[in-house]
Amino acid sequence: MSEEQAAWFADAFARLVAHVGQALIGKSDIVALVLQAMLAEGHVLLEDAPGTGKTSLAKALAATVQGTSSRIQFTPDLLPSDVTGVTIYDQRTQEFEFHRGPVFASIVLADEINRASPKTQSALLEVMEEGRITIDGVAHAVGRPFLVLATQNPIETAGTYRLPEAQLDRFLVKTSIGYPDLDATEQILSGTGTRDSQRTLSTMITTDAVSDMAELAATVHVEPAVLRYVAMLAEATRDHGSVRLGVSVRAAIAMVRIARVRAASLGRHYVIPDDIKALLGPVWQHRIVLDPEAEYSGMTADAVLARVITTVDAPLHRNSPE
Repeated sequence: MSEEQAAWFADAFARLVAHVGQALIGKSDIVALVLQAMLAEGHVLLEDAPGTGKTSLAKALAATVQGTSSRIQFTPDLLPSDVTGVTIYDQRTQEFEFHRGPVFASIVLADEINRASPKTQSALLEVMEEGRITIDGVAHAVGRPFLVLATQNPIETAGTYRLPEAQLDRFLVKTSIGYPDLDATEQILSGTGTRDSQRTLSTMITTDAVSDMAELAATVHVEPAVLRYVAMLAEATRDHGSVRLGVSVRAAIAMVRIARVRAASLGRHYVIPDDIKALLGPVWQHRIVLDPEAEYSGMTADAVLARVITTVDAPLHRNSPE
């Protein structure tokens, strides 16, 4: 990526954030993080209370990038075929025909994903990792861009199934939208941001252009010293005394991918250690499994990451790569 391309990327990214932000007032930082995850070709887990704008965010994203959106309400009786689709025999043609499920969309909102059985949750594993669904031995691509926005309620956990570590590891980012501040709430109540405001959003960019931006972001330079910094941080989480399971290699790769997008969104064609530090919580917090005794004593994954940052020295960075 050249300096001119980085400047163009930052301008386009800022316009996308502002456009989507019309449907999610006062949450530009969350919109930016979700867009960064989408351009890094990852997925997002939102742990939030009902009514904070998760559906509005998904629909606004889909409208902005000229894509499609679908909403899957996960319930205990939901079957894997209700997510992926099913093959049905057509008596007229005497052939089996595949009927696509709601997962075939640009933006998929998986609402309250932890309410479905583990078997149904696992239906998303292949498509989140490889962007395709295999039914009866036949692979069906879902296309690009493809973003899963999964939600779970952190308060009401009765009758839910905790997401296994293997599935949590496939979410690039875990974050929370949260409630808007007083000024944003007043603006929403005044009618500036109505519940249907995302429907009025016009298309700003095509899905092909989004794919081009993702490929361009992948060319952002990452110095070997920064790569080693990420590796040392990952190793430090595994060596922490309160951690039973530290971040995986997949988590380290995910960090580098989204750090590239963040750097480009800020107009840089190279990654600096501050990019890694800023993304450490959203990208790694949900991938750390604490020791039960440490968790009982009040230790949290965020506290582990805060400690890791202080123990691992960040490399000095130049203003630009050679």
